[in-house]
Amino acid sequence: MSQTEMLKTLTRYNAWANAELLAAVRALPAGEATRERPSLFKTIVNTLNHPLVTDRMWWAHLHGEPHGYRALNEVIHPELEDLAAARAEMDTRIIGYADALTPEIAEEPVSFTLLSGAAGVMSRAMILMHIVNHNSYHRGFVVETFCQIPAPLPLIDLPIFLRGAGGLSTLPPHLKPAAGA
Repeated sequence: MSQTEMLKTLTRYNAWANAELLAAVRALPAGEATRERPSLFKTIVNTLNHPLVTDRMWWAHLHGEPHGYRALNEVIHPELEDLAAARAEMDTRIIGYADALTPEIAEEPVSFTLLSGAAGVMSRAMILMHIVNHNSYHRGFVVETFCQIPAPLPLIDLPIFLRGAGGLSTLPPHLKPAAGA
């Protein structure tokens, strides 16, 4: 599998896992998504806002635009349904970006400055890999809170996606690879 094909698969996995996790959060008892907990971001909704904020930052870096965020813990969508819609929209954009990458463009370096002021350079492919990895990391934070409730854990690992629970053949049309991609 080529790097660009892997990115297409991983961005689709990311969107699927985000959607599955949000469905599991919706199924929690009332108030659990916004209940304060002893965690870094204090609530499930706040935790889910963080990767959306950082995805938007990286999206801006990929396009050479300012992102306007001042903190990594900004809560831009305090309501779960607004957050879910914004998450789905961002995931669709990320998939479209991955679909459009050629091997040459994937390796292009992108310069950026983090909120800390630290400058960096990563390839477009590595930024997409970071986006997927970072989302996975924070989905794990949310899954951990399910143990505190307690609630059934969402099954959102990559092998589950690949074996068909969310594999490419079962994706909704807006997440499937473009024809000829």
